[in-house]
Amino acid sequence: MKRHWKKIAIGIGALVVLVVGGSFIYAKVINKADPEFGQSDVDAKLDAATTTIGSSSTATVGTSTTVAPVASTPAATAPQSSAGSSATGLTSVDGTWNIKEGSEVGYRVKESINGFDTTANGRSQSITGSMVAAGTTITQGQFTVDMATFRSDEGGRDEQFKDRVMDVAKYPTSTFVLTAPIDFGAVPADGGTVNATATGDLTLHGTTKQVTVEVTAQRNSDAFEVSGSIPVTFADYDIPNPSFGAVTTEDNGEIEFLLTFARA
Repeated sequence: MKRHWKKIAIGIGALVVLVVGGSFIYAKVINKADPEFGQSDVDAKLDAATTTIGSSSTATVGTSTTVAPVASTPAATAPQSSAGSSATGLTSVDGTWNIKEGSEVGYRVKESINGFDTTANGRSQSITGSMVAAGTTITQGQFTVDMATFRSDEGGRDEQFKDRVMDVAKYPTSTFVLTAPIDFGAVPADGGTVNATATGDLTLHGTTKQVTVEVTAQRNSDAFEVSGSIPVTFADYDIPNPSFGAVTTEDNGEIEFLLTFARA
């Protein structure tokens, strides 16, 4: 009888070691979250955009955005700072700019599997949208993401995301719509960067909330790269907590975006 219980104890111990070891290997070795967007990503996307300037854009121009009116200065006399277009010989930025192919929107959530911390993230390049510039101000802006197109390094995670968590059959898209103008204060020179705060309506899982986000815009010839991240608490948007089985997540995450704009 003692031998019998000893065998059971050994079996349980081996199972525990297997589970713990497997969890560690998954969290620290197998799971490969993309690094957060960085300067190298911005540079690569701007370089790719400027090699295709003049090609037709597949993005659609949004017309539903309504913000406080801003007087538009004619392109020939648009106000410029010492860092702006007039200092570099580049043309005015006034007008409509469409999101180009290759732009990305992603989610990032901290998770734990049996006590081992890791990060879950997925990204989509199925994005449409536009912005309208007048002088140093963005008067309108919006982008829409196809939620069924998010992909991570785990097929099981993607299925959970599409079905149980985001219910993309019922809520196929998510949107951000600017609700107040963004004044960058200066039009960046070629290669230059400016920062500002954007306020708008974020719609996720059928729920809309006003959010404020810090954005960075970098210019490269006739293309702009706009980047930032938006913190999201799941309960605010009636999104079920993504925790499943041995995998537990925090009750919040962030949306990260890297959007390339070229003239319409």
